[in-house]
Amino acid sequence: MTVAYLGLGANLGDARQTLKDAVVCLAQQHTINVLAKSSLYRTAPIDAGGDDYFNCAVKLDTTLPARHLLALCQKIEHHFGRERPFRNAPRTLDLDILLYGDQSIDEADLIVPHPRLIERAFALVPLVEIDAALDIPGHGRAAALLDGVSDQRIEKVQPPCQCPMLNALNNARAGVGKGRCG
Repeated sequence: MTVAYLGLGANLGDARQTLKDAVVCLAQQHTINVLAKSSLYRTAPIDAGGDDYFNCAVKLDTTLPARHLLALCQKIEHHFGRERPFRNAPRTLDLDILLYGDQSIDEADLIVPHPRLIERAFALVPLVEIDAALDIPGHGRAAALLDGVSDQRIEKVQPPCQCPMLNALNNARAGVGKGRCG
């Protein structure tokens, strides 16, 4: 198993509900165990127009290699209606691999740690909430990097979910994996 951190974001449709549903969708996968979910945050778009985003982060254990985790994230995005008409377009759901164990990956379509992780409050703040002692390979302790994004607007709008369905999925892994997201 590898511990990975994902960043989730959305600013189209019912973005709050989409993020909640996406976390449940991740937990339904038999190759993933969701360990923690951050609070929900509202943030201004960066390098883009459109409505504010809702963001959160999740910590998970997975048996999937990084490339397969990326493919699963893209499949879930597609399930929720994600389209990519242009760079930084508004989106129904965005799932980014922020960290994958302590690995550094630099491939054409997969860069881990996420290349803009340390520049984005919407990714850094939820990560620090989940794990204040988290180290980002090549950059050091995540909490020490928060000053660098302190000028970005980020507002906590909801505490971490104590969702009974998510807890039930994590407690009863056998037979789970084929659901509305499978």
